Amino acid sequence: MRRLLESLLFLPISIHKKKLQAKLSGKTILITGASSGIGKEVAHQLAGIDCHLILVARRGELLKSIKNEIEKQTARVSIFQADLRKEDELNNFLAFLHNQQNLDIFINNAGLSIRRSIYESLERYHDFTRTMAINYFAPVSILLSIIPLLQKSQGQIINVSTINARLAPVLYFAAYQASKSAFDAWLRSVSPELKKIATTSIYLPLVRTPMIEPTAGYRNVPSMSPQHAAKMICKSMYTRKKKYQPWWLILGQLVSIFRMNLGDFSKKGKQND
Repeated sequence: MRRLLESLLFLPISIHKKKLQAKLSGKTILITGASSGIGKEVAHQLAGIDCHLILVARRGELLKSIKNEIEKQTARVSIFQADLRKEDELNNFLAFLHNQQNLDIFINNAGLSIRRSIYESLERYHDFTRTMAINYFAPVSILLSIIPLLQKSQGQIINVSTINARLAPVLYFAAYQASKSAFDAWLRSVSPELKKIATTSIYLPLVRTPMIEPTAGYRNVPSMSPQHAAKMICKSMYTRKKKYQPWWLILGQLVSIFRMNLGDFSKKGKQND
């Protein structure tokens, strides 16, 4: 039943390989959170193209393994181990980026999700600081540094976002939803100023990555494969569309508006009573 639902919710996506190859040949693509999940799959999708992949993540051994696998094909790979939540490691990474000859595409994929009741977070302020650190402050800091590089190459920013950023607040996801929504709003706000840089937001549903494995409740819930998500990201590299999202998200947004307004009406009704 779950597989059937997934086939209906996540329609097949095809990549025009010649267009992708023509667009990326000789280009440099930066992928954060590249040691597993979606970031790793994107890197493998691009392995057969004559491009330069810059992969950054916290787990250096995994990055080395991915580099060895990909360089058996065509792409050239540079890896950088860094926890982008830590200012010194982030600054070292930015210095590394500015030593590169060029930068054409930035894929903001690194992220952290937390599902926790507010009552379980009363003594866990770090739940909110660490999600903001990687989901908001890190990509803002990176972009403030590399926008001149992307302008020079007339490049592209691809933000791997979440459908939660387009929906009403979801119970237990205060830390995650607030931090992802913050960067989504930031990017949409600055996008009109970036005349020579394309911006693309990929609004993903639940994806079967290592990030969701600790949550038992997700095991039987329909979810997108990381390979499917990676194809969406790769397709956006040659279409340069501003937005990709599941076909049914517009319905979810309508339900969200109804829920929010219904909540407001309920509160007003109680106040009038």
